[in-house]
Amino acid sequence: MTARVDQTGRPAARGMIFVHSAPAALCPHIEWAIGAALGSPIGMSWSTQPAEAGAQRSEVSWTGPVGTGAALASALGRMSHLRFEVTQEPTATSDGERYCFTPSLGAFSAVTGVHGDILVPEDRLRHAVATDSLGGEPIHKALDRVLGVPWDEELDVFRYAAEDAPVRWLHQVV
Repeated sequence: MTARVDQTGRPAARGMIFVHSAPAALCPHIEWAIGAALGSPIGMSWSTQPAEAGAQRSEVSWTGPVGTGAALASALGRMSHLRFEVTQEPTATSDGERYCFTPSLGAFSAVTGVHGDILVPEDRLRHAVATDSLGGEPIHKALDRVLGVPWDEELDVFRYAAEDAPVRWLHQVV
């Protein structure tokens, strides 16, 4: 496998940015933040996000030096009213990365393998087991958290709505 390199000779990475939900007024600021992280202006095609009234959605692929995924997630994470995901594919010299953000849960990050699986570091597993054995958070909840399950559950309705799939609205019955 030949390693991709950017114009400076550094290893190049690529990935995707999924802005699942953003207030319309933030869209130009999002484009500016992404362009600043990538080092060149970008234009994004925005569409209505049917899962949230008044929200917009967009997705765009990117290419840049390894570590750009983290820079993009950091730039977008400063805008607390967004729901987004940023991925960085693995390269010959680095693991992949996945970043998610929701206003209610905050940030999630994980290392991903070549097949997209989340790779959980040994220390995080040991901590989850120790916490459970000391009467803290149950192991199944801790494992869900380190795998990003709460973020996936919250983002799923926005992902499906983006694919023009019917959205099933759930209402709490009191």
